Amino acid sequence: MDKAERPFRHKAKRSFRRRLPPIRSGDQIDYRNVSLMSRFISRQGKILSRRVTRLTLKQQRFITSAIKQARILSFLPFRNNPKKVFEKARSVARTRGSRSRSTGYRPRTTGVYNKKKF
Repeated sequence: MDKAERPFRHKAKRSFRRRLPPIRSGDQIDYRNVSLMSRFISRQGKILSRRVTRLTLKQQRFITSAIKQARILSFLPFRNNPKKVFEKARSVARTRGSRSRSTGYRPRTTGVYNKKKF
C-alpha cells in the first residue's frame, strides 16, 4: 500500500481551555500586596517555581524579590503555621516523660585519664 492509497487519518481534537494568566494587568507586584504574593507561596512557606505558577521570567523575578522584602518587613512569615511547629516540639517533649536532662553545673575532669599520650 502506497502513501497515496492510505486513507487520511487526522487526530481527534481535544477540548482545550486556555488558562487565564495568574497576574492580571491591574495587579501590582509589590511587597505590600500580600494577597497577591500569598498565591505564589506553598503551604510550607516556599516560593513556588515558574512551572507551577505559569509566570514569565520577569514576573517571577519581581514576585520573588517582593516576597523576600515582605518577609523582611514581616508582612509575610518565613515559614507558615509556626504554631504547628511549636505544638509538635511540645508533644515530643511530653512523650519523653521524666527523662529530662539536668541543667546543673558539671565540672570538667582534668584527671590522668583525659590527657593524651604522645
